[in-house]
Amino acid sequence: MKQSLTYTYVLLVLSMMLWGGTWVAGRVLAQSVHPMTAAVLRFALASVILLFMCWRADGRLPRLRRDQILPVVFLGATGVFAYSYFFFTGLQSISAGRAALIVACTPVCIALISALFCGERFGPLRAAGALISLVGVSVVIADGDPLALLAGGVSRGDFMILGCVASWTAYTMGGRAVMKHLPPLTSVAWSSFTGTLMLLPAALAEGFIADLNNVRPVDWGCVIFLGFLATALAYYWYYRAISIIGASRAGIFINMVPAFAVLTGYLLLNEPIHLSLAVGGFMVISGVYLTNRA
Repeated sequence: MKQSLTYTYVLLVLSMMLWGGTWVAGRVLAQSVHPMTAAVLRFALASVILLFMCWRADGRLPRLRRDQILPVVFLGATGVFAYSYFFFTGLQSISAGRAALIVACTPVCIALISALFCGERFGPLRAAGALISLVGVSVVIADGDPLALLAGGVSRGDFMILGCVASWTAYTMGGRAVMKHLPPLTSVAWSSFTGTLMLLPAALAEGFIADLNNVRPVDWGCVIFLGFLATALAYYWYYRAISIIGASRAGIFINMVPAFAVLTGYLLLNEPIHLSLAVGGFMVISGVYLTNRA
């Protein structure tokens, strides 16, 4: 059991490293093609790989009962369709590090929902952590002046990334319920496939075919990274961890993503690290730690 838990934690850390890189790869890709095109390329590749993994594991493609179809479609709608739209749209206008720090409040949202609907404890320490994290997010998106939020100082890109928080929280909690009846790999594979089907019509309407002519060699590299490593593998590892240690304990690892994202954004995209970004990020991560400390 101890070896299994250690292995789970190692896979979680690797997932967070890969997800930290998605903010850089996504920002590069978002500068060349429409968000829906980028999302379809990412999840189409991921779906093929995940379904192949299912076939290799079981000798056939996994099947869904009729009562399992709608829950899996919900996962595709939240964790793939909605998250992708918010992710790539937001990265068209704000930096990778800034976006990742906003998303860092996701574990707090997961813990709140778990307390409200799943009976998990949410005492004073967790409440304080949630408040600190939310204030930290306001510092990040308002460039050090949280009062600017009241004066309409938040950009459309910031709101898009907040949409990532909402959609990923729904995806995590939905996955917690779905995996009572389906294994993690099957859940991720079918949610990725259904989400891709939802993305395709929107991508075609936005000029998917014409967009393919704009894809550069570096963009194809980003697609392979996003689809294979950061989606097929990392999504599976994340859901596997939820099935073993629970949503809240797995969610705390998301606070590693901003650190990896800010570091890779600085090294690869020369994105500056402002004082408000550092202070707000520290508050976000501290709040996440307090929220999940118990």
